[in-house]
Parts: sequence; structure tokens; C-alpha cells
Amino acid sequence: MAEELTIDSSPPAFSADDEAYMRRALQLAEHARDAEGEVPVGAVLVHEGQIIGLGWNRNITLHDPTAHAEIMALRAAGEKKANYRLVGATLYVTLEPCAMCAMALVHARVGRVVYGTIDPKTGAAGSVFDTLISDRHNHRIEVQGGLLAEEAATLLRDFFRARR
Repeated sequence: MAEELTIDSSPPAFSADDEAYMRRALQLAEHARDAEGEVPVGAVLVHEGQIIGLGWNRNITLHDPTAHAEIMALRAAGEKKANYRLVGATLYVTLEPCAMCAMALVHARVGRVVYGTIDPKTGAAGSVFDTLISDRHNHRIEVQGGLLAEEAATLLRDFFRARR
């Protein structure tokens, strides 16, 4: 009797820690929206079980097109670690990173990115571009998307509806 081969194509499960860090990123996204009127995106950078950087969108507040949540978290972590290399760190971000943020993550040697909802216009973690895993780079980042995706998408959707 031949064994039936099954292929599990479901995404790997997220841990309780993954969910806790993403919930913190969602809080930061709410802060961006409520305190600064920014597009609600939040990011938490974790290394060896410790938060080393927090960020939220600050483009408008800082008059800086590079002040995305991911970049702000990377800057904070770089200062804290006194190093621009963040080897093995995991970034939790509520929205799939754009190409700019993806390349910054590659340069920083982040080990893993976990994002909430996809960015169907500029996403660079698999939806539009595959920047984080491109074999053209000397570093590739493990990517998992969809963690608390509905909560993240709702924040963004409600924010943009309110502005129209």
C-alpha cells in the first residue's frame, strides 16, 4: 500500500511572543494616528527576546520622507546597540515594508520580518516586490506575513476613509 504524500502549504504558525510584539506594533500605529496624525504604521525590533527599537510613521511630523516606522525602529536600535548591523533581529511591522525599508533591513542584516497586512501598491516583502529574499543581495531575510492582518488593515482603512 503506497503512502499518500501530502504537502503542507499553510504558513508556519506564529508564536505567542510574535503576537505580543505585533500587538505592541499596533499600539504604536495607533499612537502615530492619534498623537501625530500620521498614517498608522508601527514597528518593533526585537533581538534575543529584548525590544531594541520602536518606531511609528513620522514623515509628516519630521518633514522627512524616510521617517517610516521601520526606519525609525532601525535608527533607535542602531543607537541602542551602537551598531548599524542588527544581525538576527526580528522586525514586527503592521504593514508590509516598502522597497526603501526593505533595503534598509537588508543592509542592517535583520534576520526576520513579520508583518501584519500586505501593501498591494508598494509592498517589497512578497506582494509587489521580493526585495527581502532576492538572490541579488548578499543577505536574505526570513519573511512571514499576515499576523493580525485584519487589525492592521482596519487601522489603515479607517484612517484613509476618515481623510476622504
